[in-house]
Amino acid sequence: MIRVVLVDDQMLVRQGVRGLLELLPDIEVVGEACDGEEALAVVPELKPDVLLLDVRMPRLDGIAVLKGLAAMDALPPTLVLTTFDDGDAALEAAKAGAKGLMLKDVSLEQLAEAIRSLAGNGSALQPAMTESLMAAIRRNAEPPPDDFKGDTLTAREREILHLICAGYSNKEIADVLSLAEGTVKNHVSNLLLKLGARDRTRAALKALQHGHLR
Repeated sequence: MIRVVLVDDQMLVRQGVRGLLELLPDIEVVGEACDGEEALAVVPELKPDVLLLDVRMPRLDGIAVLKGLAAMDALPPTLVLTTFDDGDAALEAAKAGAKGLMLKDVSLEQLAEAIRSLAGNGSALQPAMTESLMAAIRRNAEPPPDDFKGDTLTAREREILHLICAGYSNKEIADVLSLAEGTVKNHVSNLLLKLGARDRTRAALKALQHGHLR
């Protein structure tokens, strides 16, 4: 059973998401928070497998929640839900430690798959977010670090990078490419090293930023 905490300032949104997730046999909503300050109290206590987090909230926004939980070493895999025109916030959320980025109008099936992916140490970057993220990246362009090795990605590594950005787990990538899961893990480790990224979501953002997914 995947334990989830919902953080959103709109009660109807929380009730709606909870009601939908309760239809699924493998996902359980164990807690809610109506703003960022409450989230900083609820999440460390409940220790969910996945956190569903709104970006725009009163008192403390989603970015502050990510940073606060990370400072307490209590940040679970987090799926940030945002709107199409909020690419800057989504970009900041990823930099602050979010493992997944999705629009609020996702289907139950898409949301469930994203939750399962994060619970399995995967990522979830919704394809519909790419345009919004690219616009934010252009507005916040940063030069690559001196040790950036993204230009040395092999054809296989680029192929795997595309699947990571689609939210595939290592096992799913192995199945799609007919590779051993251990081989995929090695490729992913090399990707993170070359892109100078700490996790799969940051690797996807680096890839977008430096043109590896065009």
